[in-house]
Amino acid sequence: MKRLVSKLPYEWLEEMINIAAEWVVVVDCKGIIIYINAAYCDYLGTTVSEAIGKDVRDVIENTRMHLIVQTSQPEIASIHPIKGNEMIANRYPLYVNEELVGAVGTVMFRNSEDWMAYSEKVQPFLEELKYYKKKFEKELQSKYSFADLIGENSTFKEAKKLAQRVAGSQSSVLLMGPSGTGKELFAHAIHGASQRAAFPFVRVNSAAIPEPLLESELFGYEEGAFTGATKGGKKGKFELAHRGTIFLDEVGDMPLLMQGKLLRVLQEKEIERIGGQRPIPVDVRVIAATHRNLEEMVHQGEFREDLYYRLNVMKIDIPSLRERQEDLPTIAHMLVKKLAKTFSREQLTISLKVINRLLLHSWPGNIRELENVLERAVNVLDGKVIQLHHLPLYLQEEPTVTKLHEREEQAVLPLKQMLAQAEKSALELALKKAGNNKLEAAKLLGISKTSLYDKCKLYGL
Repeated sequence: MKRLVSKLPYEWLEEMINIAAEWVVVVDCKGIIIYINAAYCDYLGTTVSEAIGKDVRDVIENTRMHLIVQTSQPEIASIHPIKGNEMIANRYPLYVNEELVGAVGTVMFRNSEDWMAYSEKVQPFLEELKYYKKKFEKELQSKYSFADLIGENSTFKEAKKLAQRVAGSQSSVLLMGPSGTGKELFAHAIHGASQRAAFPFVRVNSAAIPEPLLESELFGYEEGAFTGATKGGKKGKFELAHRGTIFLDEVGDMPLLMQGKLLRVLQEKEIERIGGQRPIPVDVRVIAATHRNLEEMVHQGEFREDLYYRLNVMKIDIPSLRERQEDLPTIAHMLVKKLAKTFSREQLTISLKVINRLLLHSWPGNIRELENVLERAVNVLDGKVIQLHHLPLYLQEEPTVTKLHEREEQAVLPLKQMLAQAEKSALELALKKAGNNKLEAAKLLGISKTSLYDKCKLYGL
């Protein structure tokens, strides 16, 4: 490249500078002008031959070029008043072979009109950047507080009380409980009440990320680490959560290989990007959650024992909805109020018949299932009161309740067995109504197709 440039005629180089940089001045270490282009001279009312060799202060009004030589500090986008106009100038110290030889100054905008024209072009991009920055920052904040965790069930209140007590700690927290019980809400509340609340809250669903991508998601990667890697590399979730909290949801589904890498991060408090050559320190509090029995998984060799004890510093068991059914009416009314706001529907309420029917259900999907049921009801609602006919089919019908009463007259079965039989009956009814179409049956039951397949497999349907 040096050989190519040396072959360019001086006139070419000067014209390139005029086109690319508009106004340029170069001074030596004494502040004497050794180069200035003709366009700058025309504005200043002088010529190149007259300006070269003079002290820059005698040629350019309000100049600071001589100060750049003294301080060796660049000045970027500095306002420079000349001849009644406020221009935007950049000034840089000039080094050759690591030796300070002078300074270079350029004028970016020669008047306010130039600046306004540029600003009008750039402003939409700045607004868009600001929007995405706010959205990104909002995503990395806790959305729920302990005030959102409602209920009077004694087990639930104990779990909430323990969570409030450990919020101010730096220890790892392990949230245990069935899917849909609100483990993520607990994690949000713990972070929001901690000393890390002003810093990011980053969520990772270990079960939702494909195993080949999980490492890059957690720890990031360097540029060129693999085919398709983003230019400049990418930060992982742990780096994004620096000084804040990382919430590892469904940690029980994390592959064994990744469990070992996660353990190292927790022990060493540093990560290493894929393709990276140096460790990066991270200060992160970990809140993990799972619906699986980690102790049993440890015994079966499916979960690392050392990682289990590293995560299980403060364990909080969150009860299922069926274990706290006395809270169901309160939770249902709270969810309807939330849905009314989301759907811009005023004064939505639930009829007493609906509440009584909801209390008879076993809620295998817990609060998440209840929210889905109520959201469906709001979508089909033609008034302001949710009635029985607004509920999904499996809650409108009453065979589950009838069969339970019939069994109660014959014999008292274990609760778990009775609930399983009731759930099987609901599945059979939905499949019958849907003509054995499992996708339609899942819609009738208000559950996902995957959940339906899992339950059918469980009950041999």
